[in-house]
Amino acid sequence: MKADKANIERLLKTARGQLDGILKMVEEDRYCIDISNQLMATQSILGKVNREVIKAHMQCCVKEAVEGEEREEKIDEVMTLIDKLL
Repeated sequence: MKADKANIERLLKTARGQLDGILKMVEEDRYCIDISNQLMATQSILGKVNREVIKAHMQCCVKEAVEGEEREEKIDEVMTLIDKLL
């Protein structure tokens, strides 16, 4: 992985902490909207991580593939990923 590992790890640890907090909120029967807000915040962090990983993939792996023989395979990988995101 060519993404900034320190940043990715920091964000994932933050998301993990938020998930632990959300689980505690559920166990404590907290207000549904408060739980939902925390879930959306966690999803936002995970989305940011995913964008960073995809960006690094595009800048490194796909760029190298376009210059080499794996061009079509890498383009297909990215298109499959885009289909999942949409």
